Amino acid sequence: MKKSKIESYLGLARRAGKIVSGYQTCIHTISKKDIKLLIVAADTSENTKQKFSFLCEKYNVPFREFGDIAGLSQMTGLKERGIYGITDKNFAEVIIKEIDNEKITLD
Repeated sequence: MKKSKIESYLGLARRAGKIVSGYQTCIHTISKKDIKLLIVAADTSENTKQKFSFLCEKYNVPFREFGDIAGLSQMTGLKERGIYGITDKNFAEVIIKEIDNEKITLD
């Protein structure tokens, strides 16, 4: 099975140390303005999605809902995480582009 570009970029970002994950870690990192993109799994709670959407709007951080917890965990090698912050501007830009392109293709 062919890996998607998103999976490849997330794996590269993880190996480069440019991903933070988890609820508290992402809240702290957003407030420090170090996150360039926040990805929340579609199967996280609505309350969590709303909270992070609000924080991202407040701190002007791009927000994307993508994949599910199991899939994102597999892509990044991090177990059972539904919230990921990309801390590198270049990784963030290409991942946003790929997520947006995938959503257009699916619609």
